[in-house]
Amino acid sequence: MTKWLLCDNMIEYWNPQIERMSLDELEQIQEERLRHLVDYVYTHSPFYKKRFDEAGVKPEDIKTLDDLQKLPFTYKQDLRDNYPKGMFCVPDTQLVRYHVSSGTTGKPTVVGYTKNDIHEWAKSLGRALTSIGVGRGDVLQVSYGYGLFTGGLGLHYGAEEVGSTVLPISVGNTDKQLELMQDLGTTTLACTPSYFLYMAEEAKDKGIDFQEDTGLKTGIFGAEPWTEEMRKRMEDATGIKAYDVFGTSELSGPLFTECTCQDGIHIWGDQFIVEIIDPETEETLPEGERGEIVITTLTKEALPLIRYRIGDYTILNKEPCECGRTHPRIMRVTGRVDDMLIIRGINVFPGQVESVLMKIPEVGEHFMIHVDRINEMDTMKIQIEMNDEAFSDKVNDIISLEKKVASALKSVLNLSVGVELVEHGTLPRSIGKSKKVIDNRKL
Repeated sequence: MTKWLLCDNMIEYWNPQIERMSLDELEQIQEERLRHLVDYVYTHSPFYKKRFDEAGVKPEDIKTLDDLQKLPFTYKQDLRDNYPKGMFCVPDTQLVRYHVSSGTTGKPTVVGYTKNDIHEWAKSLGRALTSIGVGRGDVLQVSYGYGLFTGGLGLHYGAEEVGSTVLPISVGNTDKQLELMQDLGTTTLACTPSYFLYMAEEAKDKGIDFQEDTGLKTGIFGAEPWTEEMRKRMEDATGIKAYDVFGTSELSGPLFTECTCQDGIHIWGDQFIVEIIDPETEETLPEGERGEIVITTLTKEALPLIRYRIGDYTILNKEPCECGRTHPRIMRVTGRVDDMLIIRGINVFPGQVESVLMKIPEVGEHFMIHVDRINEMDTMKIQIEMNDEAFSDKVNDIISLEKKVASALKSVLNLSVGVELVEHGTLPRSIGKSKKVIDNRKL
């Protein structure tokens, strides 16, 4: 493989010819690959042939990107209904790997990979890591889980693609994480934001200062929603630059990150087509409007997906980035369709709560939302840890702060909620994806 590294005003590119191509050139590539994809799945996937026939669409009907909307959506339930390999387009002899979702809400989803699928995955992350300045000379500590979960191996292969040294420690064993971070000179850490917060607490308890005692400068955080306000807290507390990463296990796991501009996540248009739809009407929304993200894979061989509904809410931005990359960006994900709470007719996302709380210096980073139904009325109470510095044993101080927090939440959520402040360390910590909602209405 030929590799490029261009530095233009201190901005590096993995492949400048691709990353900075004109929008017309990019759309031409997308149209060519879309036509090929539709022929490919119609020929090799009984599932898609049936789905297309039911929708009354043939491969020859798809000529331009505007024709994409003629194609039916694909849902996660489709993968479950065709478990384990009913949607694959290649024989088993061409597969080199499986990844499998947890399957906590039913049958798991199984994703197969050809050798080229692995190569395209690594290439996507190679571009992404280069865009945040990670490459040769860096030590990337991968603290996502390895195995059936895609996070660990995804970042692992991406780091090797750009020539970084990988520390494949996986998740957990926090004492060893901090020890090796210092001893081996980790410069980049990849994990969930929840685990980084836990790691930072453990480091503080041990007298470890990230800025003084480690070489850590970059964090790659994903697998759960987090906010701009949380980013600011993490960066201020540790001195690192915190970057968002996006992907799903069905697409190939982690695939895309922000660049050093931290203004949206670059989606590589030569590999994927992005749409934003209204989740209720299923109509495609214009650029700049928030809706559900839908992605079509253009280069996958084993499990290509057409108009796959991710379930995440975001905004599409097609304006060229200040970094010089022309590929479309999605802005920060504000929540998942599955995570939305409806409280007395009002839609609430945990990310909205986090955004409010992180602007209040007296409270810490950990909170828990409790939803219940009392006398046929939905109620919502939020337990919030206080910062050690703000904790007071005076009842009036606590009551005053609770009122301040409740008022701030009501102004954003348009909903009165209960607030309970608790001491630092009271709420459970997570080394993986954090659980921020207990909905007793579902129990």
